[in-house]
Amino acid sequence: MARIFISIGSNTRRDHYVRAGVLSLQQYFGQLHLSSVYESEAVGFNGEAFYNLVAATDTELSIADCVQVLKQIEDKHGRIRGAEKFCGRTLDLDLLTYDQVVCQQPIVLPRGEITENAFVLWPMAELAPEAIHPLTKLSYAELWQAYPKTKQKIWPVPFTWSK
Repeated sequence: MARIFISIGSNTRRDHYVRAGVLSLQQYFGQLHLSSVYESEAVGFNGEAFYNLVAATDTELSIADCVQVLKQIEDKHGRIRGAEKFCGRTLDLDLLTYDQVVCQQPIVLPRGEITENAFVLWPMAELAPEAIHPLTKLSYAELWQAYPKTKQKIWPVPFTWSK
């Protein structure tokens, strides 16, 4: 079994797509451990603010199969393939880590967004503060503590999981 972390984001009908994404992830992976939901300004483009969180789960799927499942879930929820890299999203799911694997194929792991973006690092630090980043060898709590907090605007938001 591999422990995986998945980032979840949406800036289009955010409440709906975050809930729907988590439900779909539960259907494929079973029990999820979830961070709080955070709101952050769009990065790289002018657009609506995002809701972001991180989920952790265990899986026997390969990295490639995990990525395929995430793409299927995104597509099911209206993700438009071939759109600009920095644009609004109904649902954005990214495999952040797969155990302590460091690789370039089938995707780059660990994802660079972990240390670059507050909307990934803060939820990671909340969800798995003592877990160690495969490249930096620092805990996510240590990485968050050292992160320049003025770099990106992000704040926790109250989120109701049931309608």
